[in-house]
Amino acid sequence: MKFINYLESIAGIAVFPMISLFIFFLFFSLLLVYVFKADKQHIKDLKNIPLDNEANNHQ
Repeated sequence: MKFINYLESIAGIAVFPMISLFIFFLFFSLLLVYVFKADKQHIKDLKNIPLDNEANNHQ
């Protein structure tokens, strides 16, 4: 018996791919909104963290 036959025998299995697609779409939509609404100075500060020598010298 093929794997697809096992999936077809499970009641309500078709709802899980739709839930997964909804979660995927929701996550990336919220991420896109965050990126466009984020403070530009905060993004610049985060971008320069690896280059900030003062913060690395205070260990």
